[in-house]
Amino acid sequence: MFAMLLLLTLQIVGAYFVQQLKSDNLKTFKQRIELSTYVDNSLIENLEKTDAKVANRKIKEILEDVNDTNAAEIQVIDAKGTIRGDNAVNNSSIVGQRSTNAEVSQVIYSGRPYSKTTYDHNDNKRYYISITPLFSSSGNSNTIVGVVYLRANLESVYDSINKITIIFATAALIATVIGLVLAILISSAITSPIDEMKKQTERIARGDYSGQVKIYGNDELGLLAQAVNDLSDRVEEAQESSEAERRRLDSILAHMSDGVLATDRRGNVIIANDMAIADLGLEEEEILGRSILDVLQLKSQYSLRDLLKIQQEILIDLSTPQQEQILQAYFSLIKRESGFISGLVCVLHDVTEQQKIDEERREFVSNVSHELRTPLTSMKSYLEALNDGAWQDPKLAPTFLQITQEEADRMMRLISDLLSLSRMDAGRTQLDLELVNLNRLFNYILNRFDMMLEKDNNDIREVAPKNYTIRRDFTKRELWVDIDTDKFIRVIDNIMNNAIKYSPDGGVITCRLLETHNHVILSISDQGLGIPKKDINHVFDRFFRVDKARSRAQGGTGLGLAISKEVIELHGGKIWVDSVEGKGSTFYISLPYQEYEGDLWDEN
Repeated sequence: MFAMLLLLTLQIVGAYFVQQLKSDNLKTFKQRIELSTYVDNSLIENLEKTDAKVANRKIKEILEDVNDTNAAEIQVIDAKGTIRGDNAVNNSSIVGQRSTNAEVSQVIYSGRPYSKTTYDHNDNKRYYISITPLFSSSGNSNTIVGVVYLRANLESVYDSINKITIIFATAALIATVIGLVLAILISSAITSPIDEMKKQTERIARGDYSGQVKIYGNDELGLLAQAVNDLSDRVEEAQESSEAERRRLDSILAHMSDGVLATDRRGNVIIANDMAIADLGLEEEEILGRSILDVLQLKSQYSLRDLLKIQQEILIDLSTPQQEQILQAYFSLIKRESGFISGLVCVLHDVTEQQKIDEERREFVSNVSHELRTPLTSMKSYLEALNDGAWQDPKLAPTFLQITQEEADRMMRLISDLLSLSRMDAGRTQLDLELVNLNRLFNYILNRFDMMLEKDNNDIREVAPKNYTIRRDFTKRELWVDIDTDKFIRVIDNIMNNAIKYSPDGGVITCRLLETHNHVILSISDQGLGIPKKDINHVFDRFFRVDKARSRAQGGTGLGLAISKEVIELHGGKIWVDSVEGKGSTFYISLPYQEYEGDLWDEN
């Protein structure tokens, strides 16, 4: 900045100096090239003569006597506009001709001198042009007898100015460099102690109090350096005392199984233990310094004064689409001996699992009650109809009895599925593993469905017969896997039944079997209704149905896919689904696979 100011100052001074120098030099140059008075008088005398030839010869001699190297051209023109003389030898032929210069004509008619500076593009030089009127020496001094046209070369003047400008610019640059060096030296002497104090304060902020600022003198900077050193010592003593108390408090908070938040009197969090940070799912920087109402997302429900009055725990739901989180919060006041409230303590207890278990229990009881009540209500209605005399009707009685039996079978399937899930949840399910050729087993299951299609089995079909095609896409390599055959067949049956139920008439069900590095992948794709994107993550939940009315009408319990997931996970595998609504669904089953060394016996 100093260098810029110095350079700007020198440039302003230089510009003014050069401009003034240019003006003075041009003025001096113009005065120097002007013809002297006796020359003008001689020219006037000859222009007044009646003998033009004699007069022209005299005018030529006068112009030849003018010794000025800067005068590039001098012409004498009479009042009629006729050129009477020219100082250039090569221009003698124009003597006697009329001048075509409009500026000369203007001076002859106006009687006023005219001058200008012009640039000649032919020789790239600047010229000064002066046209001076010559008045009669007789009694009438206002009579113009002619004019003198003078064109002078200005390059010598501008060359001189340019040289001076270069000298000044060089001097300004040298002065700027010297000034900049001096400024750096002086500023360094001033800023070095300030920089040391800055570094010491940064060390204090980091908790390092070992350094000391060097004192260079007894001036203001020296006194400030001494004050910084004293501050460092006092802060170190206070920090050691408070750090001991904080370590004691941190030790207590770190070993607590519940989360703890403490605030100042304005409700801003000043302490948060690790358990509270984990429960809230935030970084420590996102908690400290913020209002406890914002941290616990209670601002829309409570004010800080409300929290001070609450004497019982409250439930805080911090669940997100990715994770459920429910906390139970207890609030208590931090009071001084005088009774002044200096803050608030909040103890957080994670009750997510407890709430989830309670919700699942309520939902399970509700679903089971609903699933059992529906067939029981139906059975009760038909039995009441039979009891009222419908048993005597040879057409209605068999139909009512068949429906009652189907509803009883439906309840039996539901109870059987519930018992299976119960055993799996309790860990009492044992797998009867055997080494099976998965290609042949999968093909065997699909052959059963082909046979059912040929026999038009209405246990699988809807009321109106439905045609479908099963397409196989298997790897040619035989894959041997340890599985529980019965449970695996039940999983495939569940998925195939769903594919057939929701496939359109004439649809194609594609079954694939392939091998990856350490897994075998089975997939079953249909061309059915598909699953809405919002429901994909819930299709394996118990009692979940995408189309509840249609699923119940087709006899589904809502537990088939949940049981399938449990079975596959018992085998150490994984089951998932991809679906596009309106285009169909694909269920995938991944099972761990390890290639067996040696020969396996042929099952044929």
